[in-house]
Amino acid sequence: MEQLHVFLLIFLCSLLCKPSPSVGKFQHKIIGGHEAKPHSRPYMAHLQIGHVFCGGSLIDPGWVLSAAHCHGDITVTLGAHDISQAENSQQIFGVKSYHVHPEYDDESPVPFNDVMLLQLTSKAELNRYVQPIALPTSTRDLPQNIHCSIAGWGLIDKIHTTDKLFETNVTTVSRRLCKRYYPELSDGMICAGSSDKMTDSSQGDSGGPLICGGFQEGIVSFGYHHPPGVYARVGKYLAWIRQVISKHEDPEI
Repeated sequence: MEQLHVFLLIFLCSLLCKPSPSVGKFQHKIIGGHEAKPHSRPYMAHLQIGHVFCGGSLIDPGWVLSAAHCHGDITVTLGAHDISQAENSQQIFGVKSYHVHPEYDDESPVPFNDVMLLQLTSKAELNRYVQPIALPTSTRDLPQNIHCSIAGWGLIDKIHTTDKLFETNVTTVSRRLCKRYYPELSDGMICAGSSDKMTDSSQGDSGGPLICGGFQEGIVSFGYHHPPGVYARVGKYLAWIRQVISKHEDPEI
């Protein structure tokens, strides 16, 4: 009988203690940043996935771009600054269809092709609080020392959290230098951070945009507990993004 009780406890734990899908493997939050001016980043999307969350970006009135490892049962909030408040600016959506990059492997120790498109259940109402971000026009790699920015909700240092949108500046790092930290780095990834201070994305901002010169050049993907962080390189996936949206766009929505 005692062995039966032990078996039942193990079985229940396997059900109740099972980690949530991929989100837990590569979470990120803003480290070393400051509170953003409310609604200064109208493309930001908050993705609630059960008890965890990710970031994302509105790239079209009906589409949000995020990281593939953030997949799950997602609720999308646009137009938010303080995610704990029911702000009048907020628009909340379900997801009509999920499109994870076909070459993403959630069993891989490194998230290659960490890109996902979410088709919203209806198109967002565009206004001063909700606007899409432009994607890059070129598929070329980003050079080093390009000044960029990232934003997200969550941890702002090792112990403090916030429900308000935080932001920070980062600089792109050469592929050669980044491979010292991440030997598996592929041409679908770019690195950014700061070598002289703890400025980086960390747990909770996964899926959020890396903005450089007014364009979304990256998607927060993964990293260690120090800069630089690794981002999916949006330019690499432009053709796939356009193909998915074109194929699934519903002109009646």
